[in-house]
Amino acid sequence: MALSYDLEMATALSPDQVARELLDAARPVGLFDASVTAEQILREGAVTPLRTWIRIYERKPAAWAPVVTDLGITPTVAAGFSLYKHDKISDQQDDMIRLVSGLLDRIPGDALLSGMDTIWLLRRNGDLTVNEQDDIWPPRRLAALLQPYRRATHTYAES
Repeated sequence: MALSYDLEMATALSPDQVARELLDAARPVGLFDASVTAEQILREGAVTPLRTWIRIYERKPAAWAPVVTDLGITPTVAAGFSLYKHDKISDQQDDMIRLVSGLLDRIPGDALLSGMDTIWLLRRNGDLTVNEQDDIWPPRRLAALLQPYRRATHTYAES
């Protein structure tokens, strides 16, 4: 089973602009060097030092998708994170949170980070909430968030 997460964003920015913002957020924290380009992130994706594969893509959910019906968000761009499942998963998740926080600082609008049917964080109308599970959000991850937040657990409605 792949360990994958998606940061889905409702933004007026294009995927190319989001890829550039991702680079601006990733380089200062050592996740990408100068050889990684926005075009690469859009086409084949790029790999971090801990082997997390990251790609930006256009998002066009169906009107009945849970992100739309259950959470009221219609994302236009997403960042996909695929973790290397054989080593340092927790460290890769920490890197993902640092990068997501950097993107939230740079990209306005609603956003949702989820993986394996768990909503890690939700920003709606400028209000950022993070899941109440301490195993998802240990103190070191909460400290990595640059934005004010509150704890609340969101779920998708059952089918």
